[in-house]
Amino acid sequence: MDPSLPSLIPFVSLSLFLLFLLFSGIMVVEGTTFTFVNKCGYGVWPGILSGSGSPELETTGFELAAGDSRRFQAPTGWSGRFWARTACNFDGAGKGSCATGDCGSGEVECKGRGATPPATLAEFTLAGTASSRDFYDVSLVDGYNLPVVVEGRGGAGGCGAAGCAADLNQRCPAELRVGDGEGEACRSACGAFGKPEFCCSGSYASPATCRPSVYSQMFKSACPKSYSYAFDDPTSTFTCSGADYTITFCPDSAPSQKSSTDSPTPKTGSGVMLEDDSWLASLATGASPATTTRMSFIHQSLLTVATMACILLLL
Repeated sequence: MDPSLPSLIPFVSLSLFLLFLLFSGIMVVEGTTFTFVNKCGYGVWPGILSGSGSPELETTGFELAAGDSRRFQAPTGWSGRFWARTACNFDGAGKGSCATGDCGSGEVECKGRGATPPATLAEFTLAGTASSRDFYDVSLVDGYNLPVVVEGRGGAGGCGAAGCAADLNQRCPAELRVGDGEGEACRSACGAFGKPEFCCSGSYASPATCRPSVYSQMFKSACPKSYSYAFDDPTSTFTCSGADYTITFCPDSAPSQKSSTDSPTPKTGSGVMLEDDSWLASLATGASPATTTRMSFIHQSLLTVATMACILLLL
């Protein structure tokens, strides 16, 4: 017997225990990676707002130069929204404001503040204890300031591309248009006129009474894979399991048509953008399996260590 074998027994025992955990289905839960890509011909300043009960990410606002990209990790069950601020002017101390999508913090970091309409919003509710699927959409309910497309990578179960690749500023009606140049944007009918029939509020606060307007139909025609008004049809919400996501500002082409056969989950009245700025509150509710899991670097490392121990034991 090799005299060094007794000294390996604790190491081997631990490794065999790790192998048992790994192959018995206990996985290391890993978050979702969001990659922001700026294909606009100018810099943008993405803003990030976490939903109620969700932690803040690494940052709540940052500069993204033309052609640049940046990644962030979000934990399991996270919900929130992303948007791009344009025509911003910040000083060396990070103080300033933006012409569109400004969050009112007076800084590059939005610090828990949302976008001032009009702004194109990418909205997410990631898989958690209530659901094994991610839910996501691109919303024009608060208006539009630039094209945004969301694409899932490495997931299963639909994972269609969502968003609006069209330049709505070029076709925006005069009564909805604001700003010019990089600070140009297109308001929603609700934002422009404030009437209950456009805002789906008051006696119009249900799908039966709040119908598409000529303005929301214009948005929907140009961007069929985005939300055009509060009670838009369910084909505007997409689902995916175990994916990472790329949010592209000013994409080169329209969303993929592969999602035409998907079966997105409807967005109900309790989960849309309303006057009180509540949103996606019940988007991921209902009985469902436990948290979506993916093999992480830690999981792979544990498997490698356990395998090496077994090899040493056989030597």
